[in-house]
Amino acid sequence: MNNIYVDGMGGDNAPSEIVKACVDAVNDFKRKIHILGNEEAIKKELTKYQYDVNLIKIIHTSEKVENEDEPAMVIRRKKDSSMVVGIKKLKEDPTGVFISAGSTGALLAGGTLLLGRIKGIQRPALTIALPSEKGPTLLLDVGANADCKASYLVQFAMMASVYAQNVLDIKSPKVGLINIGTEPNKGNELYKETYALLEKSGLDFIGNVESREIIESKADVLVCDGFTGNIILKLTEGLSSFIFSSLKSALMESLRSKMGGILLKPALKQFKSKFDYKEYGGAPLLGVKGGVIKAHGSSDSKAFYNAIRQGIVFQEKNILEQISNKIVEKQQL
Repeated sequence: MNNIYVDGMGGDNAPSEIVKACVDAVNDFKRKIHILGNEEAIKKELTKYQYDVNLIKIIHTSEKVENEDEPAMVIRRKKDSSMVVGIKKLKEDPTGVFISAGSTGALLAGGTLLLGRIKGIQRPALTIALPSEKGPTLLLDVGANADCKASYLVQFAMMASVYAQNVLDIKSPKVGLINIGTEPNKGNELYKETYALLEKSGLDFIGNVESREIIESKADVLVCDGFTGNIILKLTEGLSSFIFSSLKSALMESLRSKMGGILLKPALKQFKSKFDYKEYGGAPLLGVKGGVIKAHGSSDSKAFYNAIRQGIVFQEKNILEQISNKIVEKQQL
């Protein structure tokens, strides 16, 4: 079936930017998209665009998940929300994907409780693509699991390696462990134990990676607990925003700097694209029985469009099946 389900009410810019992204996606990819949410509001936005009306279907829902909602309670109390109905669609359609810019906590709760974990997976994990000198580096977990066991981190590495092989076309992904030093005996007990397990995992493990080395690391996959990963993610986003806003202010200070800025504009635009979350789409929730993509809460149409594109690749590369096969293979060793 390979259906694409979109949370039309999730995120800071819903439904306007979400609808625009869906229109752009159906025009480019010629794939059917189901938008879940308030039918009247979505229809109003759709009237602004031209598209094949057979490729966009609205599934009306009467409730919306708010960021302040208790994640676990959303599943019980907001059963007709665009997020809950969208996740439930994946139970009926295992080959489908669901993309949402809504509450991360609610999406994680829904994905875990309603879909369940892939057999053999202890905990699902959120992964994002960080910019680096050699191209995207996958970082996980970035918020699904604040407390982890060493075995979780090893499974994170396995799932991300499958994703890197099939989506990023990296034949043998190199795996690094985020730590406070490069020596094997660095870190707390969790990271020491994880290091020992990764050495025996059969993955291409290259050792510990300090946070200052993330951008220049040779690793294609970087693993850590969700508490650490979320701090890295938020710091990276904040620092990136600060650098570009400061640079823009400096270039606007005088006529001379403005002229220099005009000359530098092509190079700066290329430089910015390396650090722009909009270019990378969303964060797949790896380990659940369904394709779930978490888009950034402040996604504009470009960012959400790339999240939809990422969901299509997730389907075409059969990521769920690939992860399941990897786990079965590991258990048989």
